[in-house]
Amino acid sequence: MVGAMQISGVLWAALLMLGLGTVFALVLLVASIKLKVQEDPKVEQVHAVLPNIDCGACGFAGCKSYAKAVVADSDLLGRCAPGGAEVSNQIAKVLNLQLSEGGAPKRPIIHCGACRGDKTYLAEYDGIIGCTSANAQPNVQACAFGCLGFGGCVRRCRFDALHIIDGLAVVDYDKCTGCGACVAGCPRGLIEMVPFTQDPMLVVACSNKENGRTTRSMCKVGCIGCGLCQKQSAVFSVQENLARTDYEKYSPDEATETARQKCPTHCIVFRGKNAPRENSSSEQPAAAQS
Repeated sequence: MVGAMQISGVLWAALLMLGLGTVFALVLLVASIKLKVQEDPKVEQVHAVLPNIDCGACGFAGCKSYAKAVVADSDLLGRCAPGGAEVSNQIAKVLNLQLSEGGAPKRPIIHCGACRGDKTYLAEYDGIIGCTSANAQPNVQACAFGCLGFGGCVRRCRFDALHIIDGLAVVDYDKCTGCGACVAGCPRGLIEMVPFTQDPMLVVACSNKENGRTTRSMCKVGCIGCGLCQKQSAVFSVQENLARTDYEKYSPDEATETARQKCPTHCIVFRGKNAPRENSSSEQPAAAQS
C-alpha cells in the first residue's frame, strides 16, 4: 500500500512538472511571437545582390551586416568595393534611390615596378621573412621606397590576386575584388586604391622621392622627376621629385600616350585587366613566404 502511494506521488509530481513545462513552453512561444523583431524585407533583397564573400571592405563583419546597415542608413551605399557600381545600382533600386553618375570601382595600384634585376641591394637579408621585419632593417636594399618582395600584401589577399614575381608584388586584376585588404600589408605604403575609370590605366610605378641622380644609383626603373610627362599631359605632375597621376583628369588620349613613351626610365606603365603584357615577368608567381 505504501509502495503504491509512493509511485502514485511520483507520477503526480512528474505530471505536474510536465504540465508546468508545457505551460512555460507555451508562454515562451507566445512571447517570442509577440516580441519578435520583424526584419525589413529589404535586408534580404540587398543581401541577395551582394557578392557574399564577406571580405570586410565595407567596414562591416560581412555582407549580411552591411545589408542591415545600408538599409538603415543609405549614406553607406557604395561601400561594396568588390561589387562596384553595378551592385551599388542594384542596392539603390531596392532602396528606391537615385545614384549620381560615376562610381568607378577601386582597384589596387602598386607604386613600384622594380624587379630583382632593377634594384640595387646593399646586403642579403637573412632575418625573419616578412616585409615588416625587412623594412625595419636599413640595409636590405638601396631604395627605401621600393617593394621589398616578401609578400606581406600577398598574405592579406583572400582571393589569390597578388603574387610575388621576380621580387615584385604583382596584381592579378582578373581575380582582384578591390577589397583593399592588401593596402595594410605593405609597411612602405606602396599600394593605393584607385578608381579605375578606364581599363587599362596609365600609372606611375614608383614611390621614390630622392633626386634623379640618387634614384638612378638605386634603381633602373625609378622616377627621376624630370618632368617630361607633365610637359606632355596635364594628367601628370611632379611633386617632391616624383611624378604622379591625377586620376580625376585621366583619359587615354594621345597626350598621355606620348608622356608614357617619353618617360626615360619607363616607370609610367599600364595597369588593369586589359593591360599589355610587355611589362610582366615570364617567371611563375612565387608562393608567399610565411
